[in-house]
Amino acid sequence: MLKVFQQIWNSKDLRNKILFTLAMVGVYRLMTHITIPEVDKEALKFVFEKNSLLGAFSLLTGGSAQNFSIVLMGLSPYINASIIIQLLTVIVPRWEEISKEGAQGRRTLNRYTRWLALPLAFLQSYGMIALINSQAQVEIIKNIDQWNVILPIMLTVSVGTLVLMWIGEMISEKGIGNGISILIFAGIIAAIPPVVGPTLKLAESEPERLLPLMAIVLFSLFFTLIVVLFTEGQRRIPVTYAGQRGKGKMEQSFLPIRINQAGMIPIIFAVSLITFPSIVGQFLLYADSEWVKSIGRFATTQFTQTNWTYIILYFFLVIAFTYFYVSIIFKPEEVAENIQKRGGFIPGIRPGKETADYLAKVSNRMNLFGGSMIAFVGVLPIVLQLVFSQLSVGSVSSMISGAGIIIIVGVVLDLIRQINAQLLTHHYERFYKG
Repeated sequence: MLKVFQQIWNSKDLRNKILFTLAMVGVYRLMTHITIPEVDKEALKFVFEKNSLLGAFSLLTGGSAQNFSIVLMGLSPYINASIIIQLLTVIVPRWEEISKEGAQGRRTLNRYTRWLALPLAFLQSYGMIALINSQAQVEIIKNIDQWNVILPIMLTVSVGTLVLMWIGEMISEKGIGNGISILIFAGIIAAIPPVVGPTLKLAESEPERLLPLMAIVLFSLFFTLIVVLFTEGQRRIPVTYAGQRGKGKMEQSFLPIRINQAGMIPIIFAVSLITFPSIVGQFLLYADSEWVKSIGRFATTQFTQTNWTYIILYFFLVIAFTYFYVSIIFKPEEVAENIQKRGGFIPGIRPGKETADYLAKVSNRMNLFGGSMIAFVGVLPIVLQLVFSQLSVGSVSSMISGAGIIIIVGVVLDLIRQINAQLLTHHYERFYKG
């Protein structure tokens, strides 16, 4: 282990990338602790003790609503904009063509996403501020109904989201790893000590608190192991390539199709979507119209983590987003065409359409298994919390949700792969210079 750290430190380029990434994460964490002026922190604390769903939403979108910080909404508008843009690439033929233009197409769609995130951030800021304020017994910010009070706050938190987007892009460009994922990862990790510390303190006077805590620790480790195994798992499809001209020997290779092709994206999309009805419903509870209030009551009772409607819908949304996202990033027709152009074929399968159909069939099977596994890991901690709350053994908040575990594993494995690639490049550079 020390040898690996020494190799990383000796690689100037890799060392600078890691230090830059850590510096940007430090700036992000500092921003999460900068609270909007004149906020009643006691009233804010009551809101998040009463409504854990807001905390979970904030955690998985890289924000810090618990502090009513300048990055109140985190990356939620950017994530929502990404969902909308990716849906449009399926619906709008012109945008579908742009998505097929390689790196240039991705840059164009990323630019559209950034522009869409700006108005979404401004609109969502009003809803989030009004929602949090309406949940408190005492106003978190006084005179919030006046535009000269709420407008500067809306602008501040909207700019906070744009700054987080910029930090994420800087990490992706000059640091190491996917910047947006790194920020969400940092937020999840930072939330662990505040959960463990108070629980251990309570365990001094209430020993029964240790049982659910130890169970959650063991389950978290078990979930992590499962996620690592199926994230790294793959189906290897044999491909045979014709040998060089004048040589009759055939070359054997493999086309790997991962079990979890979509990574952490379906979880992030599903969390953003499943929490939306409850957040809107809580806002509607304070409407004047009775029928609007009834909609709010339905949304807040049905779309909470203590309700099976939430759990079942969450499970199937993850699977649906898995299929949707993989359909965008994996094109069987293009893969089959590339194999054929290189003079390759899958044994027993004709090149062209039959190969594409075969790859699509294998991919769909992997999506069903991989998406179900992601969904299972995502909902099981929620079910575990329900079980503990119904038993007389005490209860404790999850240190890391199932969604959090998938995100952490995905980010860590991606970082390991990138660091290994950078070390390999550094090794070759030293070899050739030598």
